[in-house]
Amino acid sequence: MATFRNILTYYRAYWPIAGLSIAASSLFEVLDLLVPYAIGQILNVLSQQPVDALIQRLVAAVAQIAGLPVNTALQLGILMGVIFVATVVRAPIQPWIGGWFHWAIPLRARRDHAEQAVAKILTLPLSFYDEHNPGRIAGRVARGLTNHTWSYPEMAGQLIPKLARVIGIFGVILLIAWPIAIAFLISFLVILGLSLRDLRHLIRRETLLDSYMENTESRTSEIITNIKTVKAFAAEAQELQRLQQRLDRELTVVLYRIHKGYVQLGTWQRTVVQSCVFGILTLTLIATVNGRISLGHFVTTLTVSSMAYAEMEPLSILAEFFARRYAAMKRFHEFMAQPAGADQVSLAPHDAVAYQFTGKLELAHVGFGYHPERRVLEDIHLRIEPYQTVALVGRSGSGKSTLVKLLFRYFEPDQGQILIDGQDIRTLNVTQYRQRLAIVHQEVDVFNGTLFDNLTYGNPQAGTAQVQAACRIARVDDFIQDLPQGYATVVGERGVRLSGGQRQRLGIARALIVDPDVLIFDEATSNLDYESERAIQQAMRSILGTRTLLVIAHRLSTVRDADQIVVLDQGRIVEVGNHDQLLRQGGLYHRLHALQAMGELLN
Repeated sequence: MATFRNILTYYRAYWPIAGLSIAASSLFEVLDLLVPYAIGQILNVLSQQPVDALIQRLVAAVAQIAGLPVNTALQLGILMGVIFVATVVRAPIQPWIGGWFHWAIPLRARRDHAEQAVAKILTLPLSFYDEHNPGRIAGRVARGLTNHTWSYPEMAGQLIPKLARVIGIFGVILLIAWPIAIAFLISFLVILGLSLRDLRHLIRRETLLDSYMENTESRTSEIITNIKTVKAFAAEAQELQRLQQRLDRELTVVLYRIHKGYVQLGTWQRTVVQSCVFGILTLTLIATVNGRISLGHFVTTLTVSSMAYAEMEPLSILAEFFARRYAAMKRFHEFMAQPAGADQVSLAPHDAVAYQFTGKLELAHVGFGYHPERRVLEDIHLRIEPYQTVALVGRSGSGKSTLVKLLFRYFEPDQGQILIDGQDIRTLNVTQYRQRLAIVHQEVDVFNGTLFDNLTYGNPQAGTAQVQAACRIARVDDFIQDLPQGYATVVGERGVRLSGGQRQRLGIARALIVDPDVLIFDEATSNLDYESERAIQQAMRSILGTRTLLVIAHRLSTVRDADQIVVLDQGRIVEVGNHDQLLRQGGLYHRLHALQAMGELLN
C-alpha cells in the first residue's frame, strides 16, 4: 500500500535543489510582509507617533554611516527604500529562483519516472498482464505522472510558501500585540485542522472513484481493441449504453459526493474566516482605542491578519487540487511497487560475449503448475538433438504452450530442470539466453512502423541482404511488391494493413533474421486459410535441418515431416515417434489424426 511518504520520494533525486527553491519562495512570501509593516511605520511618522525600535536603530545606523541628521525625511526615505527592495528589486529575481525550479524539477522528474515506469512494464511477470489489460496499465501510469507533474508547482511554489507567509504574519502580530497573535494562531489552527479532517474523507472517496474510472478506461480500451467483434455482433448500442451507465455513476459520485463535499467545506470555511477577520478587527480596534498600540500598528495588524485569512481560500483550493490528485499518484506508486518477475532481464546495455548453442535441449522430469493445487505439467522428460525438428501435439490444455513458456523462462519449473547444451537454463543470463531463441506465435505482434523496422525488431543491426534472404525463405517477398513503398511501407498499428498470412510470414522472417539456435512455432498456422497455411508450411520446410526446430501444432498436417512427434495429454507425455510410427500405434495421435481427417473431408 502506497503512502504519502512514497509521493515525497518521487522527487528524492531533486531534494537539495527543491529545498533551496522552496525556501527562497517562502522567503519571498515573508518579504511581502515588509510592505504593510513599512506602510504602518510611515503612518506613525506622518502622525508624529514613534516608530518601532527596530526602525529607530536602522535609521540611526544609516544616519551615522551617511552623516545625515535623524529627521522625518530620513525616516520616510528609509521606509520607502525597504518597500523598494521588497517589491521592485525582488521582481526580476523571484521568477528564476522560484518559478524556474518549480517547473524544472517536476518536468525532469517526469522524464525520470516515465523511464522507470517503462522499465517496470518491461520487467513485470506475464501473470500481471493476464490480470490487467493495456488500457488499465497505461491509464494508471499516465494519470500518476501527470498529477505528480502538476501538483509539484502548486505544492512547492504556492502551498508551502503561503504557509510560511502565515507563520511570518503570526510573528509580526506577536511583536505588536501578543494576545491578538495568540487568538489569530488558535483560529487558524482550528480552521486548518477541521479542513484536513474533511479532506481525508474526500480523499478516500477520490481513491474509490479513481479505481472505478480505471475500470471504465479499461473497458474503453477493450472496445477499441475488439472493435471488429463489437461491430460484427452489432453491439455498438449495447456498449454505448453500458458506458453511459458507468459515466452516469461516475458523475453522481463526483458531483454529489465529492464536489458537493468540497463546496460544503469551502462554505463553512469562508464563513468562519470572515468571522475571524471581524474578530481580529474588533480586538485590534479595542487595543488601539485603549492606547495599547499605535495607529500604524492598527493598520499593520489588520492588514497582515487579513492577508493571512485571505490565504485560506487559495490554500483550500490547493489542498482540494492535491486531494483530487492524491489517489492517482498513490495508485501510480502501488503500480511501481509491483514485484518484478522471476524472469527479470537486465535493461542496461552489456558488452558480454553472446551465447552460442548447438540447440541440444533436455527436459529432465519437469513439473509445473500456475497454482499449487493444479498441475499443468507432470514429470516431462524429453531430449531434443541439435538441428532436430520436434513437434508437440495434443488436445487443448494439455500443456504445450506452457512448455514453451518454461523454455523461455517466463516461469520457472516447480521441479526438474531444463538444459541447453547440458547447462541448466536457470544458471544463464536470461537476456543473452533469450537472444538465442526465437518464436513465431499464433498471433504475430506487429508494431506501428515500417515493414523493415518490424522485420529487424529482434536484430536491429541486420543488413538489407540478411533481411532479403530471410524474406525469401519466409516468402515475404511474395507480397512486398504489392506494398506501396516496399520495405518502407508503414504497416499500421497491430499490422492492420497486413493479412493474417502476411503477418505470419513476417513473423517467420523476423525470427530468422535473429539467426536463433532454437526456433519455435507456436500454433503458427491454426488461424490461417488453406492457401496461407500451405505457404507457411513451405516456408517451415525450407528451415528444416538448419537449426533446432520446435513446432506446436493443432493441425497435424503441419507436423508430418517432423523428426519426432511428442504427444501430450493432461500434462504428461503419452506417445513419442514420427508420423508413421504413431499412426501404426493406434493411440491418441491416431485418434486426433482421424478426427481431423474426417473434419477436412466433411468440409
